[in-house]
Amino acid sequence: MKSGFVGIIGRPNVGKSTLLNAILGEKIAITTEKPQTTRNIIRGIYTHYGEEEGEDDVQIVFIDTPGIHKPRNKLGEYMTESAIATFGEVDAIIFIVDDALSKGPGDKYILQLLKETDTPKILVINKIDRIGPDAFAEIYREYEETGVFDTILGTAAIEGTNVDDVIKAAAGYMEEGPMFFPDDIVTENPARFIVSEIIREKILLYLQDEVPHGVAVEIEQYEEEDDLTRIGAVIYCERKSHKGMIIGKGGRKLKGIGKSARQEIEALLGTKVFLETWVKVRENWRDSDIALTNFGYRD
Repeated sequence: MKSGFVGIIGRPNVGKSTLLNAILGEKIAITTEKPQTTRNIIRGIYTHYGEEEGEDDVQIVFIDTPGIHKPRNKLGEYMTESAIATFGEVDAIIFIVDDALSKGPGDKYILQLLKETDTPKILVINKIDRIGPDAFAEIYREYEETGVFDTILGTAAIEGTNVDDVIKAAAGYMEEGPMFFPDDIVTENPARFIVSEIIREKILLYLQDEVPHGVAVEIEQYEEEDDLTRIGAVIYCERKSHKGMIIGKGGRKLKGIGKSARQEIEALLGTKVFLETWVKVRENWRDSDIALTNFGYRD
């Protein structure tokens, strides 16, 4: 078997988590249109047994990372540092972009970091369904001229377009090695973590502006019974005014968040779910080392 690790990096909101979900064929990472949706490292495990003669068995651990950006607080610093730290820990890097290199400093900064590592690099130009063939050709040309990338591919991850090509390119950098995980699991992240992420995703979808970025979710209760899972989740926000926005008039906003999250959690766990949610204020938690540790953003 060939096996190894592949890091997925890029600016916020370019489609890193969407690509990971498409590779695995199921959702393990939350996705929204809002930048900085992904905060933690998420490992997705892709296992494939060769069905044709000469085709290798392969297991690739794809590592979805937070978007690399200019930090505004300690949470942002953690997110960017954890993404950059993967560069030297993987067998290949997938760098996802969705615009021309000349359009902004974010991709230029990441490109400079990539120039300083010897790890093989795959460029994935995502959202080709939106950017059009002429724009794609221009983006392709700009990045090809840098001489940094071993492979350049175009995808529309949300539609699954050319995702198999990305997997094949990544597999080409894997070497003979062990099976790191059983072939029937797609992530090593525990169910409690995925549940908290689902709840946070619904908050991102239900709320606007800066409120969702100041929200953290902590699972205080997680009890599994024969046909029911009881979950108690605390939603932390940074301001009293934000608490009111999350709860909504007559509690309708929070009820909508809870209902939407419960339905997805039930599909994930395959059991009925009793979900209770509370909202608490913890001012400036994104700049608190203690809070970041308690919420699982630091060891």
